[in-house]
Amino acid sequence: MVVTIEDLDQKGSGQAVVWRENELGNPKKLRLTIPQTLQGEKVEVTVDQPDRRRRKAMPDEILEAHSERIPAPCPHFERCGGCVWQHWEYNGQLKQKTDHVKHALEEQGFDPDLVRDTMGMDNPWRYRNKMEFTFSPEGALGLHEQGNFRKVISLETCLIASEEMVEATMEVADWVKDHGLKGYNKDEHEGLLRHLMVRQSFVTGELMLGLFATEAPENHQEAVDDLVARAGEKFPQVKSLLWLENTAWADRTQAEEIHLLAGRDFIYDEMDGYRFRLWFDTFFQTNPTQAQKLVDLAIEMGQPKKTEKMIDLFCGVGTFSLPFASRVGELAGIEIVESSIESAKRNAEDNGISNTTFLAKDARKGIDQMLESFGHPQLLMLDPPRSGAGGKVMRRIGRAKPERIVYVSCNPDTFATDIKELEPFGYTLDAVQPVDLFPQTVHVECVATLTLNK
Repeated sequence: MVVTIEDLDQKGSGQAVVWRENELGNPKKLRLTIPQTLQGEKVEVTVDQPDRRRRKAMPDEILEAHSERIPAPCPHFERCGGCVWQHWEYNGQLKQKTDHVKHALEEQGFDPDLVRDTMGMDNPWRYRNKMEFTFSPEGALGLHEQGNFRKVISLETCLIASEEMVEATMEVADWVKDHGLKGYNKDEHEGLLRHLMVRQSFVTGELMLGLFATEAPENHQEAVDDLVARAGEKFPQVKSLLWLENTAWADRTQAEEIHLLAGRDFIYDEMDGYRFRLWFDTFFQTNPTQAQKLVDLAIEMGQPKKTEKMIDLFCGVGTFSLPFASRVGELAGIEIVESSIESAKRNAEDNGISNTTFLAKDARKGIDQMLESFGHPQLLMLDPPRSGAGGKVMRRIGRAKPERIVYVSCNPDTFATDIKELEPFGYTLDAVQPVDLFPQTVHVECVATLTLNK
């Protein structure tokens, strides 16, 4: 059948509606999700089981293409789930992201004209400093197939990771083949290798390789010795080579035991002139070029002053805390992950910063405790996960009444619902600046400021 793409869903796939007759001759609506299509395109598509109300299908042929459609440069694009918009000119991606932020705010009653144009990248490729690859049961190394987490696409390249990261990944893939090692079968819960995490600092050049496996490395000593030798010979920038035991059924990059095969258990990275230690489970912005813009924007829009106190909610390892600490009188960081708080303390010490206090606590209880011990902040910043901060945290922020709030968001929808909670407390949204940290994908970050009406 031939359909017209009416809009895009939140995963970046085209949406179309077809009316068909059921067995009684009555009209029946069929909603189609068609990946790798753009709004307004006419496409030919084959639909299995059209009696269902919702179906997903790949396009057979693009009959009338969007003016911004381009050939996808990656050979894996049609199957790999890592990117969804390689077929779209970059300026079109940026406009779509701006529109997404405007729509999310408008739905909550905010003025969409407060949203600036999305800040893009000069080169929207090779931007990621961390990748997590998966092993298939046969031992092939790659990424999950689009929409199918049971299938792993064996990769020859990856255009959003640095070239050195890809080269190191391909070397590990060859090592697995040479030793006949098996991957983990999620259905049978059998096999050795689960994931490969590759992390690199774009400033120091240091690489971390972390193999997640179901057994201890001593059970495969010959293969392990060969991996250490290969890494040392071909990749001297590998400063951390880890074997991470994970026997849990959950398909996550977690570790019960950490075995250091070579180097240290962390690598050094830098941002905004500050040095950070990154462990395998440290959260750090995966696009350092655009992350620097986030930091610069947060400082510019937040207008920190030496006479002020500041609270940094969801502070992580101090990515924003350290640059802000040098610009305010005192700073308190709150983060629920204890290892991140320990890292934040260590990072502050490494950089000679002494006006910080860090607390391992969930955001809502942490605010209460910090207000009592630290005092009233004039400036508050939050950078919550994709799920947002939530109403309870936002209302607690509203009752604390900081003069200015800087909100860094990776999800425009939860951002809009979160800041709606601040309106009854007298806050006005001043400006929203979207920043593209994830080219070729639907995701967009925002930096926004809100001011307490006096």
